[in-house]
Amino acid sequence: MKLEMPPFQQATVLVVGDVMLDRYWHGRASRISPEAPVPVVKVNGNDDRPGGAANVALNIAALGAAATLAGITGQDEAGDELARRLTAAGVLCHFQASASAPTITKLRVTSQHQQLLRVDFEEPFADADVASLQQQAIDAMTTSQVLILSDYGKGSLGQPQLLIQAARERAIPVVVDPKGHDFIKYRGATVMTPNLSEFEAVVGPCRTEEELINKGQTLREKLDLDALLITRGEHGMTLIQAARPVLHLPAQAREVFDVTGAGDTVVSVLASALAAGETMETGMALANLAAGLVVAKLGTAAISGPELRRAIQLQEGTGRGVMSAEQLAAVIEDARAHGEKIVFTNGCFDIIHAGHVGYLEDARKQGDRLIVAINDDASVRRLKGSGRPINPVERRMAVLAGLSAVDWVVSFAEDTPETLLQLLRPDVLVKGGDYSVDTVVGGEFVASYGGDVRVLAFLDNCSTSAIVEKMRES
Repeated sequence: MKLEMPPFQQATVLVVGDVMLDRYWHGRASRISPEAPVPVVKVNGNDDRPGGAANVALNIAALGAAATLAGITGQDEAGDELARRLTAAGVLCHFQASASAPTITKLRVTSQHQQLLRVDFEEPFADADVASLQQQAIDAMTTSQVLILSDYGKGSLGQPQLLIQAARERAIPVVVDPKGHDFIKYRGATVMTPNLSEFEAVVGPCRTEEELINKGQTLREKLDLDALLITRGEHGMTLIQAARPVLHLPAQAREVFDVTGAGDTVVSVLASALAAGETMETGMALANLAAGLVVAKLGTAAISGPELRRAIQLQEGTGRGVMSAEQLAAVIEDARAHGEKIVFTNGCFDIIHAGHVGYLEDARKQGDRLIVAINDDASVRRLKGSGRPINPVERRMAVLAGLSAVDWVVSFAEDTPETLLQLLRPDVLVKGGDYSVDTVVGGEFVASYGGDVRVLAFLDNCSTSAIVEKMRES
């Protein structure tokens, strides 16, 4: 299937579940304790990250969708830190502050990117806290398109049926990331996303693909689910639906560094895609792609919109070539998110010759990505006369896009590219020929925000106008 970036900015997703704070203490372990045969870690850094259902909400916000989170925290510093980090990321938090239980906190001690120890802080929640959370969640459904139940078995979702029925009465799809062996409590959800171990713990071992599919269909029917998405680690994902072919996608990860939070990424991308109007199959494919990105990161992590869009472009082969100004603005955002320097040049490029090729190769060396903006046909006629261009804009763009030095090609209708420059704000503006830096069109604007303006030379004895005159003489 062909993937495109969904309009996540139009999606609103409500997450309800077990929120927690993931704490990391980092340091060197260079000796063994004299008190016991354990490593001594000299802590030189720490990091706090939202975990559990909070990480799901963080992933949704990172994609550009609107995330609302309902969960239970303690009346403590960890709860305050969790709320602060989520709010800063754009997540709307509805937390029930428990007077009897702390914020669930997982402390991990690491050295040289290896986890040495994990310490958990948690206590059971009071029934009154769970009841208050459920009412907060039902109230929040009025502004939500999709509901996620993120169950980590900590007690926040002791009675998920109340939430599932409330959502279905409001025609809100329910995506469940399950926990434990009692899947019947999720009956009536839209889609459930167990990993293979969780699935087999309920249905028994699956020795063959046929057995997995048959048991999956049986479970889907028993639970009255629209779909069952089984995540299978290095074996990819399998989507089982009613009256539709089973869909299997291979894993996308090239390097697995840490699987922490991969399930959160899957459920957040799937739900956000559904909220943005995508099909279940497309949501699965996007979630599979995002999961391949997140397992290459250390610890609990979120996949951003630019990261996912870049991955889609690479997979679909749309990372380079001819683009509209709006498309180009989006891919530049992604490039900048990856720390790439953007170079911009412009011209008519009517007949591509050796001078152009050499110049564009030099221009590309000024940064990481090269944009070539060309005058459209009407603009060329105004600048060069009625006999030009020799080649129409579509052909000129196709030739330029085929050059290895060029990343993106865009056309403009004005006589100068100043409107494009204001939209794209490149890091480097390059011009070739007999110019000085202070006479380059748009140079003053680029310099105003700290960009560089550079002039490069064309190869000697190469001129489009000279080539055209020679053609006319012959």
